Amino acid sequence: MAAAAAVSAKVMPNAEKIYEVHRADLPVSCPMPDMTVWNSHPKVYLSIEATGKAKCPYCGADFVLVD
Repeated sequence: MAAAAAVSAKVMPNAEKIYEVHRADLPVSCPMPDMTVWNSHPKVYLSIEATGKAKCPYCGADFVLVD
């Protein structure tokens, strides 16, 4: 029962188109660690440090560095 609760606590991947991330979240990947991955695209790391923005080449989600 606890395993089912842990799975339901995960965020659905690619559910949003803009994700705000913090420096503590670096390195940024899509899907992010708190997302379920069984129904998503392959994990890709995104370079966000230089510009403060990154776009996932698979799903088009935008990531914005907020601090």
